[in-house]
Amino acid sequence: MKARDFLYLILAAWIFAQTSTSLPAQEQTRSEASSDRPTETTPGPPTQISKPTLADFSWLTGRWQGTWGPRTAQQTWSASKAGAMVGTFQLAQGDKTLVVELFTLIEDASGIKLYLRHFTPSLTAWEKSGPITLYLESSDGRSFFFTNLVDGEPKREVITQVDADTYIARSEIVPEKGDAQATEITYHRVLEGPSTKRRGSKSASQPNHQP
Repeated sequence: MKARDFLYLILAAWIFAQTSTSLPAQEQTRSEASSDRPTETTPGPPTQISKPTLADFSWLTGRWQGTWGPRTAQQTWSASKAGAMVGTFQLAQGDKTLVVELFTLIEDASGIKLYLRHFTPSLTAWEKSGPITLYLESSDGRSFFFTNLVDGEPKREVITQVDADTYIARSEIVPEKGDAQATEITYHRVLEGPSTKRRGSKSASQPNHQP
């Protein structure tokens, strides 16, 4: 072996030794530097709201009234009992009732369903094939989205609680021809008036004695 080739071999061995001994230190330096950086976390899925129950609709119990243009809408909801809430609806304009509606909120193993059916004032049903069924699709705790998966209208119902005494009912109708239409009615709770007979007051049937 020539002296020059032997010198190159010694130099290559020295470079390899230097590199191999310095790599752990470099890797340690990189590890220490990376440990100084804040840990990056991948955001997880959004927190899921627990499955709604009829108890989430308890605020609906009572009498409600709203307006739709020149029309007056009235609703009543019963308290939940035996897995059902029962409601009625009347839409009137002036002295004429335009439509009456009966609906129920039902809770069973599959979830919550909204059943509704329209009637004339003499209770002739509009829907000849039976009531419309809408399934509770989702809820964010304030708005409840119901979807009609089969025939009939509306195709979607959204109930949104604004506050303890106000809510918005939105109905979406999708005809076979033409554009979709949406109706929104803001309902306000009908509060019962104070009792006319108060503690300590005299009954109207009692004589009014003058001193």
